[in-house]
Amino acid sequence: MSSSIFNNNSISISVSDDDPDELGRMRVRVRRKRKKHGDQRGRTECTQLLIRWFVKYWILLVFLPAAALLIFEATRIGKKPGLAVNSGVNEVKKPGSLGNIEPISKLKELSNLNRLDPTTHVVGGVRERCLKLLPAEELEHLELPLNEESSSNLVKRLVYISDQETPYGAGESTVSWQRINDTRFNLFTGNQTMDEREKSFKVNETAVIHCGFYSENGGFKISDEDKSYMQSCKVAVSSCAFGGGDDLYQPIGMSEASLKKVCYVAFWDEITLAAQELQGNKIGDDGFIGKWRIVIVKNLPFVDQRLNGKIPKMLPHRLFPHAKYSIWVDSKSQFRRDPLGVIEALLLRTNSVLAISEHGARSSVYDEAKAVVRKHKATPEEVEVQITQYRKDGLPADKRFNGKKALNEASVIVREHTTLTNMLMCLWFNEVVRFTSRDQLSFPYVLWRLKVVKNINAFPVCTRKDLVNSMGHIRKAKPLTN
Repeated sequence: MSSSIFNNNSISISVSDDDPDELGRMRVRVRRKRKKHGDQRGRTECTQLLIRWFVKYWILLVFLPAAALLIFEATRIGKKPGLAVNSGVNEVKKPGSLGNIEPISKLKELSNLNRLDPTTHVVGGVRERCLKLLPAEELEHLELPLNEESSSNLVKRLVYISDQETPYGAGESTVSWQRINDTRFNLFTGNQTMDEREKSFKVNETAVIHCGFYSENGGFKISDEDKSYMQSCKVAVSSCAFGGGDDLYQPIGMSEASLKKVCYVAFWDEITLAAQELQGNKIGDDGFIGKWRIVIVKNLPFVDQRLNGKIPKMLPHRLFPHAKYSIWVDSKSQFRRDPLGVIEALLLRTNSVLAISEHGARSSVYDEAKAVVRKHKATPEEVEVQITQYRKDGLPADKRFNGKKALNEASVIVREHTTLTNMLMCLWFNEVVRFTSRDQLSFPYVLWRLKVVKNINAFPVCTRKDLVNSMGHIRKAKPLTN
C-alpha cells in the first residue's frame, strides 16, 4: 500500500492499489444499468408494435389457420380411394382404378354413399320428413294389391305394332338400318309415321301403338334365363348402365319383406360388364352382385347410349310382363328406401298410378328447351324441330299443370302397370326416339296430350332427395361404334 503526506493543514488521503479496478467495476455497473434500461425500452416498443399489428390484422390471424385446416382435410379425404360396392350385401371395398374418374365424383360418392339419414323440410314452422313411410313393423306385413286394375280405365287393351303385320328391313342389324336411313327409327322401334303418331294419342278401348320391340332383328337381346327371372317378378326395381358410364350402387334401407318380394334388376351391356370387372365387381354364378340381378343386354339398338337407356326406363312393362309395380332409379343414384313402403306412400296413399319428381330448377317445357341448348345437351337444330312441333300442336307455355309444376325430372319413376300408364310410357318412348333423348321435354307434352291420365303424383324435389343418394355420373358413357 502507498501513501502521500502533505504539510500542516493538509489532508492525508490513503489510496489503495486496487482503486483503479474498483473504479472500472463501478463504470461497468453503470454501463450495464444503462444497457438494461435501453433493452426495456426496446421491448416495450416491440410489444406495442405487435399489439397494433394484431389489432389491425386479427381477422387474417383467425382466417388463415382455419383455411389451412380445411385445405388439409380436403387433401386428406381426396387421397382416400373411391368406394365400389362388392358382391356382399351393403359391403364396400377399394376398386381398381380405371384412370378416368374425376376427383369431384370421388368426393361426392364418398360423402353420399350408404347414407340413410332422412331428408326434411319445414311445413308451417315444423320440420318434417319429406317422405313419410309406414313404421318398420307395418312394412314387414304390408301386402300390395297385385291383381286389381281400376274398372274406370278407358283403355282396356293395348296392341303393340310389330313387323309380323308390317315387315321391313329383314336381315339387317338395327344399328346399320338406322344409319343407312339417317333416322333414329329402326328395327327396334318401327317406323312410326306422323299420322300414326297423331292417332296414337286417341284414347280408345283398344289402342294400337308402337312400343319398341318391333322386330326380332331389332336388338336388345336378353338371355332366356334372364327373361325367365324377369317374368317371375311382381314388383321390380330397375336401373341400367350402358357404355361403362356408372358404377353399381347396392340398394339400402329395405325391409325383410321387400327382400323376398321385390326383384332388383340392373341392365348392363358388355362395355359396362368389362368396366365393372376391372373394378372387381364380378357376377356370381347365380347371376347376382349383391342384391342386383345383373342382366347383360346384347345388340343394343341405338348408337346413342342415352337412347338405349330409355328402353328399361320407359318400357319396364315390356321387360317385366307380369309385374304390377315398378320403380326406376337412374344409375347415378343409390336407392335407399324400402320399395314396398315407397309404393304405398307415393301411389296407394295418394290414389295415384304414377309418381315422378317435379323439376328442381324450371317449370316450363319451353324454358327447359333453352336450357338444353345452352348446356349443350342436344343440338339447337333438333331441339327447334321438337319445340316447333309442340307449338304447332298447341302445347301451352303454362308453368303449372293440374296444380303442380308443368316440368318434371325423371331420375326416379314409381308406377303401377296399368293399360293406361303402359300406353303413356310407350308414347313417351316414341317421342324421345322421334325428337331428342332429353325426356324432360317430352313427358309434359305426352301427359298434356293424353288428358285422361289425371292421377299423377308429381312429388317435390325434397321427396326425390329422400329416395336416393345422388352420386352423379362417374364416367362418360362410350357410344356404340358398330
